[in-house]
Amino acid sequence: MSTSFASKADLAAKPVTFTQLSDNCWAYTAEGDPNSGVIIGDDACMVIDTTATPAMAQDLIARIRAVTDKPIKYVVLSHYHAVRVLGASAYFAEGATEVIASRGTYELIVERGAQDMKSEIERFPRLFAGVETVPGLTWPTMVFERDLTLFLGTLEVRLKHIGPGHTKGDTIAWVPSQDVIFSGDLVEYNAGVYTGDAQLEEWPATLEALRALKPHKLVPGRGPAMTTPADCEKAIEYTRRWVTDLYATARAGVAAGKDLNRVFKDVREVMDPVFGGVFIYEHCLPFDVTRAYDEASGIKHPRIWTAERDIEMWKALQA
Repeated sequence: MSTSFASKADLAAKPVTFTQLSDNCWAYTAEGDPNSGVIIGDDACMVIDTTATPAMAQDLIARIRAVTDKPIKYVVLSHYHAVRVLGASAYFAEGATEVIASRGTYELIVERGAQDMKSEIERFPRLFAGVETVPGLTWPTMVFERDLTLFLGTLEVRLKHIGPGHTKGDTIAWVPSQDVIFSGDLVEYNAGVYTGDAQLEEWPATLEALRALKPHKLVPGRGPAMTTPADCEKAIEYTRRWVTDLYATARAGVAAGKDLNRVFKDVREVMDPVFGGVFIYEHCLPFDVTRAYDEASGIKHPRIWTAERDIEMWKALQA
């Protein structure tokens, strides 16, 4: 493992796609980089996840403007991570009046948003291009508990917190008339599943709740858009296997009295053959194993990642 974050060497631009999934739904994807979603209704648009900076958001806005001039009224935060939310201010000039998040996401921004912002910016130099355009933390203007239904004209969009997983506050956006779901980082495919702030024990049950909605198309947090029911199943299963293999290995190691470094090696033996070649695998795994070790040791509420803690963890796993 490198002596610096794997993401610091990830400097090559990724090809971006903007794909229409249904009459009203679009996916903005870039290989293993964070995805965004767009829903274009009768009278307004919704963006799910904003990109990392207002400067970077201009590319997504330009792609939206190529297909509609309707105002981008709603900005939805699938969770609190900086790479998903710090571009939000770019949409105010495009008509945004509401920034929407779950109660859990709001609480995490209050508790650790500033530390996460500094930590992520230092981990991901390429993903925070134009960081000087970020005005500060993104604060929701509308907070919901479990369910919120909105109408873009006649088009129904349901925002749902179906359970903890990637974070305690994950939100999905569901267009039931078209069987399309934007999952945020609850689901990934062909990319690393970051679990550094996860609720690993509950995550599989939350995936089952998402599976029960029977999406025909699904936009994961990273990786390509899923365009058939079979592909949606494949992505959900991919994420479930990552989470369960990771946590089961960590629990066994903790039960056997192993230290973090040994558990990291155990996890690699299990996961490298299956996932070792996917985007951002090497970046995610140290954070994932550290969180899994903590949760298996009884630390239910994830410890806050600071820039200093990031470096300490990375160095500790070099031995």
